[in-house]
Amino acid sequence: MSKIAVIGAVLENPDSSQKEFNDIVSEYKHIIRGRMGLPMSDLELAVISITVLGETDEINSFVGKLGKIDGVSVKAAFSKKDI
Repeated sequence: MSKIAVIGAVLENPDSSQKEFNDIVSEYKHIIRGRMGLPMSDLELAVISITVLGETDEINSFVGKLGKIDGVSVKAAFSKKDI
């Protein structure tokens, strides 16, 4: 069963982590339904939210890969409802 989830990520010093972050996002583009980025260059941060629809294991794999990037904090919130 598929789930809807929202992934929230904070990139500290996005200049150094953004390419790797975007490469992983591209790898999972087939489950992404929406993405919003909020650059905060004055704070050297970027806040990104990604809405996904996919299998729980695949979403967890996506979140895990993002979380391994140095300077990236990430969490996911899953819907309770199966799609």
